[in-house]
Amino acid sequence: MQERQRHELADTAQQIVGGFLLSGPFVVTGEVWQLARNMTVFHSLFLVAVIMAIGYGGLYGADDDRDPRTEAAVFGVPVRFISVMVVAFGSVTLLAFAITAPSVFLDDLEPVSRMAVTARTVSVAAIFSVVGAVTTDSLF
Repeated sequence: MQERQRHELADTAQQIVGGFLLSGPFVVTGEVWQLARNMTVFHSLFLVAVIMAIGYGGLYGADDDRDPRTEAAVFGVPVRFISVMVVAFGSVTLLAFAITAPSVFLDDLEPVSRMAVTARTVSVAAIFSVVGAVTTDSLF
C-alpha cells in the first residue's frame, strides 16, 4: 500500500498568500457588494459549487503529479482540498471584517441583512481567492 502524502503547513501558507492576493481587490470594491445585495441563496450555493469545482479541478485536474487517492484525507476528502476551501472562504471573510467592509458598504442594512449580504459577497470574492490559492499551491 502506498504511503499517503502529508499536507504540510507550508502548503497552507502558500495557499493563504494566493488566496489573499487575488481576493483583496474584490473585497474592497463596492460593485461586488452591490451584486451580492441582489443575489439569492440559490446564487450563493451555485457559486459555492463552482468554487469547489475550481478548487478540485485546479488541484487534481490541472496537476498530473497529484492524486487525491494518495493524499492524507479526512472522511475521504483530501486535506489539501479542505485547506484550499478554508483558505478561499476564510481569507475573504477575514479580510472583509479586518477592513470593516460590511460597515462601509452595508451601513444602511439591519445586522441580520448585513450578515446575509456579507456571506453572499464572500461567495463572490472566494471565486478569485480559490484561483489564487490553487495557483500558488501548484506553483510552489
